[in-house]
Amino acid sequence: MNHLLFTILMITVFAVAPAWAQPTRPNIVLIYADDLGYGDLSCYGARALRTPNMDRLAKAGLRFTDGHAPAATCTPSRYALLSGEYAWRKEGTGILPGDAALIIEPGRLTLASMLRKAGYATGVVGKWHLGLGPKGGPNWNGDIKPNPNDIGFGYSFIMAATGDRVPTVYVENNRVVGLDPADPIKVSYGKPLDNSPTGQRNPELLKMHPSHGHDQTIVNGISRIGYMSGGTAALWKDEEMADVFTNKAVSFIEQHSKESFFLYFATHDPHVPRVPHPRFVGKTTMGARGDAIMQTDWSVGEILAALDRLKLTSNTLVILTSDNGAVVDDGYKDEAVAKLGNHKPSGPLRGGKYSNFEGGTRVPFIVRWPRQVRRGVSGALISQVDLLASLSALTAQRLTPAEAFDSQNMLSALLGKSPIGRKHLVEQASALSLRQGTWKYIEPSGGPKVNQNTNTEMGNDPAEQLYNLATDLGETRNVAAKHPERVKQMKALLQKIKQTGRSES
Repeated sequence: MNHLLFTILMITVFAVAPAWAQPTRPNIVLIYADDLGYGDLSCYGARALRTPNMDRLAKAGLRFTDGHAPAATCTPSRYALLSGEYAWRKEGTGILPGDAALIIEPGRLTLASMLRKAGYATGVVGKWHLGLGPKGGPNWNGDIKPNPNDIGFGYSFIMAATGDRVPTVYVENNRVVGLDPADPIKVSYGKPLDNSPTGQRNPELLKMHPSHGHDQTIVNGISRIGYMSGGTAALWKDEEMADVFTNKAVSFIEQHSKESFFLYFATHDPHVPRVPHPRFVGKTTMGARGDAIMQTDWSVGEILAALDRLKLTSNTLVILTSDNGAVVDDGYKDEAVAKLGNHKPSGPLRGGKYSNFEGGTRVPFIVRWPRQVRRGVSGALISQVDLLASLSALTAQRLTPAEAFDSQNMLSALLGKSPIGRKHLVEQASALSLRQGTWKYIEPSGGPKVNQNTNTEMGNDPAEQLYNLATDLGETRNVAAKHPERVKQMKALLQKIKQTGRSES
């Protein structure tokens, strides 16, 4: 009898052993900041401000020093992130107006649809900027379709584009939130809709003045890009946006705490217009931009606190990164330039948002999954475009050759189990660049050397550029003339990647 009982117990132990050896699939929280630079976090070297919650994430996880957004601007990065395809392969994926149609076709595989197929509850909260509705733009006063729910998200609470573009309203699933049908929304990115005040004609009505552009419809004392009328009851209040988005993100976590979930939390900070809540105003010496970064850090802290409170931390993979590099003056006179002081938003890197230089796409990139991600710092070359393939591997979802053409499985690097990342990576700005090891090739391009509006070094040059980032991280010495064979090889590889229509591992 004792022998039989022992046998039964041993069979039971071995039967459940694989469950102990293999971790259950994690919840996944992707926090995607807006215009947060490589040097904007104290864990990446910032000294003029502190980011304790993002630092906490880095201390408990893996901080990448060579992690990249796919592009130096928002829409193309977000497109590549969700589709696994470089945006430069597809027309119409530049920075979109607020009334653009959805640029990811319903039915194609996305990061969200892949995880939903794997059994995850999927949600997006925050900045969208990938278009809504059919060709010709959405119907703001009715059902807005297609929308994020049609490309894999089970829930969405978003702003259509950016804080500086109309319409300045929230969209929950397929409807504008709080819209009064008697006050319909109209949007135009061409001619004014009526004689309503604009920043150009009525600067006396502004509480924040534009430094360049941003002089059309006025909402909350701030003139925006584009014209809008109606929707008065649905207009957001800029000071409350971080609270609204963060609370919605936390609510999604709470509602799905008993099942596997994927949350894509895309903050609107620190993109312009920077209007932090009054409790953050003056928290730094850097003016509105510094205060907006502090607000971003608070949002991150609220997400982490929710995971702790719900006892989800140990089985939640958290990824924190940004859609592109930093920019200081991006359209408003908010004292960000005057109060910058010694702070370097791009850290040791040259350039920033819009730039071909590393500051355009090399961004904060932090991964935490307790007991699964090795803590520390990694120099592996990785990109957000690889999250689709990497997370499909993590969740045992198989991709076909016709899906996610440029996404590569970098799971070992993301978890810190391998120091090796991509063999090569294409970076998109006004030109295309190719990273291969520590070498960077920038193809010839026209355009200004410096964007006079943003004071950003663009990296444009009619000649080919080659930099050895191992010895020249700041990209100050073009060594193309000294290494013609490497230029030839990298130029040929970039051309091959363009022509084959996919990235080869």
